[in-house]
Amino acid sequence: MKNKSLRLIEDVVGNFAKLASIEISDDSIYLEFIDVELGNPKNDHDLSLSMRFAKKPFITIFYDNIWDIDFVSNFDYNNHFLQEDMILEVRKIKFLDFEYLNTFFYNYSKQKDFTKDKEFDIHNIRSDFFCLIEFNDIAIVIGGDEMDFFTPNERIDDDILKELSNQWMMYYLTYHQKRNIIKDPMCEHHPLNR
Repeated sequence: MKNKSLRLIEDVVGNFAKLASIEISDDSIYLEFIDVELGNPKNDHDLSLSMRFAKKPFITIFYDNIWDIDFVSNFDYNNHFLQEDMILEVRKIKFLDFEYLNTFFYNYSKQKDFTKDKEFDIHNIRSDFFCLIEFNDIAIVIGGDEMDFFTPNERIDDDILKELSNQWMMYYLTYHQKRNIIKDPMCEHHPLNR
């Protein structure tokens, strides 16, 4: 994906989305986000976006309180496997931003790494792609040499992403014409309303 598309994903996930599930499975890591600003809520009941990182994937979780990361307590170290559902509100998401990564080292006192790469070092990321996601009490850095995005129906490329984003924006604009009739929390909390 182009940088422009990655910035668009930052926008559609960063405004209202929630992390709904995480799956670590051998040589890939999946994150699923719900309530993303893609598609038309009237037509697409499930406004979700999945990210997949593969080929030497890693995930590092930054935290202060161990209870904030209880979702990783079921990690199977023998098979390198985890599948957990949760609801975590996304505060901020960034791609390939080393300066933002450096803030995690100061803002959180502890970190936990999950990877099969024996030479992995969060202070010296060598992956082609990585993503930084900050929540209320924790932050996650996830990466790998491959990165893909999916909706429930298809794999997303630059053109599909642009089309889905345009559909959501048309929904948003139509909503504001009818906002006295219906209420949509995603539209009400959109940054354009501020």
